[in-house]
Amino acid sequence: MINKIGQIMLYVNNQDASKEFWTEKLGFEVVAEESNGHMKWIEVAPKGAATSIVLHNKELVAKMNPGMNLGTPSLMYFTDNFDALYGDLKNKSIKVGDVVELPSGRVFNFADNEDNYFAVMEKK
Repeated sequence: MINKIGQIMLYVNNQDASKEFWTEKLGFEVVAEESNGHMKWIEVAPKGAATSIVLHNKELVAKMNPGMNLGTPSLMYFTDNFDALYGDLKNKSIKVGDVVELPSGRVFNFADNEDNYFAVMEKK
């Protein structure tokens, strides 16, 4: 049986720029960086996280699997320090949306360097 989510595939136009965004702007770590011929993948994650994001070259994947959905997954991140994270992302000139109050808590979205949007929810 499945007992956890291991990796999430994120198909990007520029893997190196995306790696820089996730590591330098969001503080993720590079878990692995591997290549097989012209195919390269970069795995990044928050320190100690059970789930990672694997950055794949969108163009190469599209050539290998023409019918594959290469859209951005809808990811919701959790944080214990919502206000500090929101302020930090804004200070780093990352596109962030307004804070929205939901019955389950406060949430906002942000965009990476390729305008892929993700959400963050306050988790206490």
